[in-house]
Amino acid sequence: MAPKTRQDARPTALPPRERLLEAAIRLFYEEGIQSVGVDRLIAEAGITKATFYRHFPTKDALVRAYVEDRDQAVRARADALAAQARGPREVLTALVAELGKQACGAGFRGCAFINAAAEYPDAGHPVRQAVAEHRRWFRARLVQLLQDAGHPRAEDAADTLVLLRDGTMTGGYLDDPARAAAALRHAVDAVLAAA
Repeated sequence: MAPKTRQDARPTALPPRERLLEAAIRLFYEEGIQSVGVDRLIAEAGITKATFYRHFPTKDALVRAYVEDRDQAVRARADALAAQARGPREVLTALVAELGKQACGAGFRGCAFINAAAEYPDAGHPVRQAVAEHRRWFRARLVQLLQDAGHPRAEDAADTLVLLRDGTMTGGYLDDPARAAAALRHAVDAVLAAA
């Protein structure tokens, strides 16, 4: 009997589109978007080329779906943290703790959104537009939380927190993750002290 190939061994419980997106999420984050070709995605997902193009007319369409999926995951996690917290300050503290946990996690390779933006420099490209939409949502969420916490300059503070988040995600990958997470906590404490 011939040994099973990767495609034969792949579970088929998920529909083809979800298997493809699951493979893209893993490979794009681990190896980079441009370095992973369509043939590799097809093999990893255990689908045919026709199935790939039925669900995604181009690789860029899959990349945009990847960014949108990551966005939805972040939004869902933020909602879950907010549901467990008692008030806007606790939500902000929980978000900071979550970012620190991510930056210190095994296999952390930086921010999926920043990484995608680096590979798609054209701000008008659909992938970059998906990244920009995520950033608009994140900033707006911070502004609302800061306003609810009584911060006198919520807009400015949100801008600062977005930059701190970006720095933590980059520093957590390039430098000492624990130091990046600790620096974020201290900086956020200083921002919240103004409220």
